[in-house]
Amino acid sequence: MAATLLPVIPETITVHLGRPGDSAPNVQVNFVDYIKNVASSEIYPTWPEAALRANILAQISYALNRVYTEWYRAQGYDFDITNTTQFDQAYVHGRDVFENISRIVDEIFNNYLRRQGSVEPLFAAFCNGTTSRCEGLSQWGTVELAEQGLDAFEILQHYYGDDIELVTDAPVQDIEESYPGRALRLGMSGNDVRRIQVMLNRIRRNFPLIPEISSPDGVFGVETEAAVRTFQQVFNLAVDGIVGKATWYRIREIYNGVKQLSELQSEGVTFEEIRPVVAPEIVYGTTGPEVAAVQYYLAVIAYFNRTIPLLAIDGIFGEETRDVVYTFQREYGLPVTGEVDAETWYRMTEIYDGILRELPPGFTGERAALYPGVVLKRGAEGEDVRRLQGYLAYIGNAYGWFTPPEVDGVFGPATEEAVFAFQRQQGLTPSGVVGPVTWAAIAYLYDGLLGY
Repeated sequence: MAATLLPVIPETITVHLGRPGDSAPNVQVNFVDYIKNVASSEIYPTWPEAALRANILAQISYALNRVYTEWYRAQGYDFDITNTTQFDQAYVHGRDVFENISRIVDEIFNNYLRRQGSVEPLFAAFCNGTTSRCEGLSQWGTVELAEQGLDAFEILQHYYGDDIELVTDAPVQDIEESYPGRALRLGMSGNDVRRIQVMLNRIRRNFPLIPEISSPDGVFGVETEAAVRTFQQVFNLAVDGIVGKATWYRIREIYNGVKQLSELQSEGVTFEEIRPVVAPEIVYGTTGPEVAAVQYYLAVIAYFNRTIPLLAIDGIFGEETRDVVYTFQREYGLPVTGEVDAETWYRMTEIYDGILRELPPGFTGERAALYPGVVLKRGAEGEDVRRLQGYLAYIGNAYGWFTPPEVDGVFGPATEEAVFAFQRQQGLTPSGVVGPVTWAAIAYLYDGLLGY
């Protein structure tokens, strides 16, 4: 399962039994059991219940902040949190837990705190309030406030401010690392690309040498490549303009730092920042260009793998499309759900890319080439752009819908305007960007003019 953009409750959490750099063991613990252990190690079961609940909610939020921001994993560690109070919160592996604390945790383990308007769980800093003091919650102070009649949330507002809110009944699911599993490079598109664009633009405010990405639209264009290259130069990474695992996590680490996501007064991650550009799941009843893209990929795969039924490209996820998705998932060892989740999408595009690599030169003859597997937009250059311009020029001369662009291999304003005009005339979403759906429509019309 891919990492989620919204916080969830992890089924398990990996705890390092020592300080971050110590050669100490890691233990993987059920998240509920972890919170019960922390609460039993940090606070006293004889405290008023309102104080217990306030402390436990702070402990849950603290741990979830570490998990959501990948605070340690972004620094190259293989754990989520440590068991030392110098860095995190106390965890004593193998200890017994208190019965009343266990009951409370079972009730509220999937609730957490966040600032209003922010996505990430609050970094709910706390200290005991006697031998140590801090900006956040005072553990012993919660007892006094509970005895004054404040409930758990009022106690938390006392320490963290009136702008906090309680998220309740968050979903529980297994969480994988945020790195998408394949390097992001020029021409790719999707939500993972947009995450990188948003993070780089925020980092740029602190490191202005990094060029701005004018439109974080989820398309890895030349602006994004330039920003990645400069980031790699600034932070002493191999400069290739590709976001592999090392670059991904270095970007994540610097982003966490400049936004102070693991500090009490964090800048916060806004909901706009995580807004998806591609629906995370394409399911029965969905319509639109994302569905048409799925159908296009499946249609090409079906041509080379006769186990997969041929499929019309109409942008409607009906029974026929669902049946083909079922077949594709069975054929390639995926969970057979009939839904196009991230795992199915990546596998589909991976198979498609493999087909492109194996095709001999001139496979399609005079007919239009298959979609090259990369999004083409203003600033792109190369043979794929040249082919696109050739098809558009032929169509433009035949129908007069737009001025034919020059066939020079450079996706400039004239090519963009021709794409806009073609998309408007064909009833496609006018974006000036050529993905699989627009490419397929151009190729279909071009082949028709050639008599195929």
